[in-house]
Amino acid sequence: MKRKTCEECGGNIVKKAVDYVYLGQNLGKFPAEVCTQCGEEVFEEDVTKKVAAIAKQKGIWGISDRGRINKIGSSLGVIINKKIAQFLELKKGEEIIMYPENKKRLVIQLP
Repeated sequence: MKRKTCEECGGNIVKKAVDYVYLGQNLGKFPAEVCTQCGEEVFEEDVTKKVAAIAKQKGIWGISDRGRINKIGSSLGVIINKKIAQFLELKKGEEIIMYPENKKRLVIQLP
């Protein structure tokens, strides 16, 4: 079933090839239905399977992780797993910037 209008904003839908960026890495151009008004991109199931295969091949699929808040002296700490640390090329002692985006999201940023 081909969409003609965007469910989000009611804008027109066009089919075009767009870059698929996952975790900051461009995995290639793929066909998508794109809203001309809000820019929402919708990919068909076969495209998402191809994207997942490319991401797995590059070793970036599923690197998210759950963790726990730990007590370190009078402070609290979070352990970053090895796979995420390698992806971000983190080094021991490296400085970071962190700030609360809201009550449910902590942002950790490299300077």
